[in-house]
Amino acid sequence: MAVEVVEVSPRDGLQNEPEILSTESKVALIQRCVEAGARRIEAVSFVRADRVPQMADAEAVMAAVPRRDDVSYIGLVLNRRGLDRALAAGVDEVNCVVVTTETFSRRNQGASVDEMVRAWSDIARDAHAAGVRVSVTVAAAFGCPFEGDVSPATVGELVRRLTDAEPDEIALADTIGVGVPAQVRQVVAAVRAAAPGVSLRAHFHDTRNTGIANALAAVEAGVTVLDASVGGIGGCPFAPAATGNVATEDLTYALHRSGHPTGLDPRKVIETAAWIGEQLGRTRLPAALGRAGWFPGDPDGRS
Repeated sequence: MAVEVVEVSPRDGLQNEPEILSTESKVALIQRCVEAGARRIEAVSFVRADRVPQMADAEAVMAAVPRRDDVSYIGLVLNRRGLDRALAAGVDEVNCVVVTTETFSRRNQGASVDEMVRAWSDIARDAHAAGVRVSVTVAAAFGCPFEGDVSPATVGELVRRLTDAEPDEIALADTIGVGVPAQVRQVVAAVRAAAPGVSLRAHFHDTRNTGIANALAAVEAGVTVLDASVGGIGGCPFAPAATGNVATEDLTYALHRSGHPTGLDPRKVIETAAWIGEQLGRTRLPAALGRAGWFPGDPDGRS
């Protein structure tokens, strides 16, 4: 079974890095990801620059990205103003985030869960009307840094409310990297029951070294779309210790060796990770594959 990998390093990766890259460097990162085989890329977010200064040049980035019929660019939006900016910038998809818990929702987005559900509904309606694909990410779906465990039933009930706006895709995010494979299977089952027929995506962090195992568990549960970030850079700036997106190269290795082709070129993914490390001034990134290497021998390109 093939698995689609959504490359999130240009947005979720860079937003939690202290260095603010130039627009040119961000576009170069996106170009490298495209050359490595990425066909869905979370490129930018349209949020307040004072809250996330790393994303302040979203319009300039979108104006310069390589446009191809087979590449889809995703922009994160949280409100109507963000949607207006995203549509004007020419994104192919918009993604909205709704958090499972009240405390994290207010800290992360300055709004209650109910307010974000309503905002999501408005965003989905207007994005659909504009002919743009729309997805919603359920954040802290496996645990909250402020309220602790989040039950599969809680996730399922929130998803049931979100499906009223007819999302093209629902993404389940382990925002702080606390999930384990057994929990992944339970949450996916609860979401399947709440939103039958809706495409599912999963977004894991490797904060506690469970990210790859969780990704494989999600695939075994039938999820065919996974988020990843080259080098393992990034995380959520509003969640304590939420470091360590699953690294694209590590995930590619696990998927390819498990019989799940991704269309990515492992060599170019590894090269891109090394390049972004240089841009960020980091000699060592969280990803393991750049240090350990492929097995057996060098990767033979896309599979």
